[in-house]
Amino acid sequence: MAVSANNASEPDDGEGRDVIVKVVGDIADLPADGWDACANPDPATYNPFVSHAFLKALEEAGCVNVRTGWVPHHFALEIDGRLDGCAPAYLKTHSQGEYVFDYGWADAFERAGGRYYPKLQVAVPFTPVPGPRLLVRPGLDRAHQQQLLAAGMVEAARQRNLSSIHATFVVEGEWQTLGDIGFLQRTDQQFHWTNRGYGTFDDFLADLASRKRKTVRKERAQATSSGLEIVWLRGADITEDHWDVFYEFYQDTGSRKWGRPYLNRAFFSHLHAALPEDCLLIMAKRGDTFVAGALNMIGGDCLYGRYWGALEHHPCLHFEICYYQAIDFALEHGLTRVEAGAQGEHKLARGYMPTSTYSAHWIFDPGFRRAVADYLEHERDHVDRAIDALASYAPFKKDGN
Repeated sequence: MAVSANNASEPDDGEGRDVIVKVVGDIADLPADGWDACANPDPATYNPFVSHAFLKALEEAGCVNVRTGWVPHHFALEIDGRLDGCAPAYLKTHSQGEYVFDYGWADAFERAGGRYYPKLQVAVPFTPVPGPRLLVRPGLDRAHQQQLLAAGMVEAARQRNLSSIHATFVVEGEWQTLGDIGFLQRTDQQFHWTNRGYGTFDDFLADLASRKRKTVRKERAQATSSGLEIVWLRGADITEDHWDVFYEFYQDTGSRKWGRPYLNRAFFSHLHAALPEDCLLIMAKRGDTFVAGALNMIGGDCLYGRYWGALEHHPCLHFEICYYQAIDFALEHGLTRVEAGAQGEHKLARGYMPTSTYSAHWIFDPGFRRAVADYLEHERDHVDRAIDALASYAPFKKDGN
């Protein structure tokens, strides 16, 4: 594949068509309808995080740029002049905000005299939500077009003398496709709730073992025992005042967990303006004062829990807002899953089961690649065993219970 500083091109794909893979530094330079035709062709499985509007909101708000160390470096696959594939990608000068940790890799490579940064990150910034990353228009040979995109990424990274490419939280099919062309495969786990045929929250409770069912009921009662009211806000019901107070919650959690929140206040206004019906705030208030809340994003078949924060401590309120209210909303709106973010084995007792997540990595240095490949082989085995072990503690009824 011939490559220049700004694009990688393959003049023919074997079928007489002109194929170009471009690097684009501003998502606004790509047509929103073309991007979304690749990212979300089926409304039933719509994923807001890979939408043109979500990624553009990050750029417009200044959350991704040279200053933050997330420089937009998107890839666009054009076939006969039409955008038929794309991928959200960024040049990274650090490993923050990714949730697939490679700090040890960076340290080892640089101790050996290499330069790990910048690297290429194929991801949705600050968002550990699984979803498609190699976005291809339907009706095409999906695996082949994804391989064309990936080949363009490898050549562009090679030209820029980058150490590596990291495609994180990809879907399993992409993980397999990337593995087939030489990307190293990595796995991890999250905890997701799945509707197993429930119509109501009581149906879900009835599926739990007796002791777990009693615990959930107790936690829900305790969360609002001090007189708190829980409200759902969506679309036009959300005002800038709501975003102001939610941003206070977000800053409090961010400063305690990772030192500096990744998102600025402007982002939430841009997000709401672009995707108002996709935003759900689940908020707790005492009288007229909001004291805690969580932002969720609504997909075609899934509710995605994103950010939580509180200015007052109330026992079990986090469980109520982030887990139980999310299940209530999913049931009421016909969503089949709730994904409540990264990590958190405490979610298991509340009906959120361990689920595999996937990432794929291209390492250029041969010796470093061998070392990472060996590490990942052992890590995948560990993750598989951990998921099996955790699943054995599922809170659901067993025979005779």
